[in-house]
Amino acid sequence: MTPVRRRDLAVLALGLAVASWLLVRAWYGSLPALDWWLPAPLAVLAIAEALGARTLRTRLAAERDARAGRAPRPGEPAVRRVEPLLVARLVVLAQASAYVGAVFTGVWGGVLAHVGPAADRVQAAGGDTVTAAIGIGCSLGLVAAALWLESVCRIPPEETGPSEGVSA
Repeated sequence: MTPVRRRDLAVLALGLAVASWLLVRAWYGSLPALDWWLPAPLAVLAIAEALGARTLRTRLAAERDARAGRAPRPGEPAVRRVEPLLVARLVVLAQASAYVGAVFTGVWGGVLAHVGPAADRVQAAGGDTVTAAIGIGCSLGLVAAALWLESVCRIPPEETGPSEGVSA
C-alpha cells in the first residue's frame, strides 16, 4: 500500500475549489442557508483520528520496547499487542479521510472564494463566510489528522539494516 501523495490531495482540493466556486456563483441565491455547524462532523472525525493516532503511536512504541527487551516502567500496565489487521484498517481509514478532507477543503474553499468578497455587501454572505472559514479549518484538520494517523501506521525501518535479499 502506497502512502497518500500530498500533491494528489492539493490537486483534488484545487480542482474542487474551482468547480464549487463556479457552482456557487451560478446558484448562490437558491442555496439553503449555510449554518456554522455544518462542518462539525469533519471536526469530530479529525479529533477522533488524532486521538487514535496518539493512542496507536503509544501502543506501538510500548510494543517495540517490549520486543527490544526493555521492561515497562513501574506503574505502567502490561503491553497489549497491536493487531496487524487493526493497523491495516486504520491505514485505509486514514487514506480515505485524507481524500475526504481534501474534497471538503476544495468545496469550502470555493464557497469562501465566492462569498468572501461579497461579505460586506450581502448580509447572507457574512454568515456564509464564517461557515466556509470554519469548514476549511475543519477540513484541513481532518487532512492533517489523517496524514498523521497514516504515518503512525507505517512500519519502521529495520535498525540493523536491510535483511538478506532486499535491495536498499
